[in-house]
Amino acid sequence: MADDEHSGDRVGVGLAEAGPHYHGHRDRLRARFREAGSDALTDYELLELVLFRALPRRDVKPLAKALVARFGSFAEAIAAPPQRLAEVPGLGDAAVTELKIVQAAAQRITRGEVKRRTVLSSWSAVLDYCRTTMAFADREQFRVLFLDKRNQLIADEVQQIGTVDHTPVYPREVVKRALELSATAVILVHNHPSGDPTPSRADIQMTQAILDVAKPLGIAVHDHIIVGKDGHASFKGLRLI
Repeated sequence: MADDEHSGDRVGVGLAEAGPHYHGHRDRLRARFREAGSDALTDYELLELVLFRALPRRDVKPLAKALVARFGSFAEAIAAPPQRLAEVPGLGDAAVTELKIVQAAAQRITRGEVKRRTVLSSWSAVLDYCRTTMAFADREQFRVLFLDKRNQLIADEVQQIGTVDHTPVYPREVVKRALELSATAVILVHNHPSGDPTPSRADIQMTQAILDVAKPLGIAVHDHIIVGKDGHASFKGLRLI
């Protein structure tokens, strides 16, 4: 791929080269972030801060605005697949890498919060982790959190990746993996790329099938969480478990 510093000009996106005002804008934006925090910045301004490192001699404001326009928000831009990010004119390898580093850092932080305490006593951290890792994915993923007898996280594994509206799930494989890990409980998680986390009939049937296989073997299913960009749904909260 072409060097990020010049790729925008060659594809005709019209991103301006740095002018006298340019460094002042960066300094002011960084100062506002330091003094007032991230809540004082819009989504595109926070993206500018991320892109500064990858594109040190370009005005990245138009590019940041283009990312929000295309993907909808800071979170959705950060979580977009690399191949879709690469379709944005002027966004080269270095900039895509910076965005994915931010996503990886967010996932690592939220996963750390889940691992530090028993899962059931840090439920908000579990929900934050599930949303961070899956809510903005463009395909359905089925993830299982495997827990020990103290309800601490043993493993967190993606079992299946499907299409935009379906993921094949095999209940016996889920339970087999729980037995391999000596897990005594699981939390099921999957995402709805549509954004709406409302459980479908197929979601309910699949969850019941896993319950039917797990219960005789002494493996508890604490919850099935569906996440989407519009929120989350808990089967336990909805009394579906």
